[in-house]
Amino acid sequence: MNAILIIAGKEVRDGLRNRWIVGTTLLLAVLAFALAMLGTAPTGVLGVKPLAVTVVSLASLSIFLIPLIALLLSYDSIVGEVEHGTLLLLLTYPVRRGEILLGKVLGHCTILALATLIGYGGAGLAVGLGQGRDPQGWAALALLLVSTVMLGAAFICLATLISLLVRERASAAGLAVAVWLLFVVVFDVAVLGLLVWLKSGLDPALFRWLLICNPADLYRLVNLTGMENIRVFSGMAGLSESLRFSPWLLLALLGGWCAVPLAIALFVFRRREL
Repeated sequence: MNAILIIAGKEVRDGLRNRWIVGTTLLLAVLAFALAMLGTAPTGVLGVKPLAVTVVSLASLSIFLIPLIALLLSYDSIVGEVEHGTLLLLLTYPVRRGEILLGKVLGHCTILALATLIGYGGAGLAVGLGQGRDPQGWAALALLLVSTVMLGAAFICLATLISLLVRERASAAGLAVAVWLLFVVVFDVAVLGLLVWLKSGLDPALFRWLLICNPADLYRLVNLTGMENIRVFSGMAGLSESLRFSPWLLLALLGGWCAVPLAIALFVFRRREL
């Protein structure tokens, strides 16, 4: 465990030195504050709490932004070390491959978690403290922060797996972009096309399975259907009733998208010839 923490600390220090933490935090904070300030304008007419508007806006933004940041952060975590020759040097120390992999994943997740908590949390606090009592809004914001970190962790694990399956950084970068397009853009378009093609409607059980197959859709469901006030404002109340997924189950499924790619990456790394 000590070796994992040491490697994770090194990754965080590298993130500070390479301006990853500062840049990501500033990007998330600027976008979050912009959406928060713009999103409070119509709430007086619609009677919707400003914090609910902020949560819906940030959830919609995160589906596109967080996976891309996570993939860019970790796509060369292993293949980059191999190309530079530092991985072989690292393995000369009394450290196992699994510890190296887990340390890198933990370090990258820490970088993304810090950026998310500071960027999104700051915007949420600024909006929430300026309004009246809203327990559901604060609960929705907490759920947003937790699920955003988990979404980023899922794509960090996917990027780490990509980094183990290729031999060149350029290939890893291309595959990372392809994964982002698949889960964030192509998947939903394909599901929409399937719904149009099947004019009689899609079986609800099959629809639930399709949503489970995409971590971005799980994230969307967690944040847009998890709380009653958010569900009504986002227009997802009908979908929530038909799917009948609890927020805890959705978070567990999102956690599975972290665990499965990480387990496969550990299996591949232990058997890979360097």
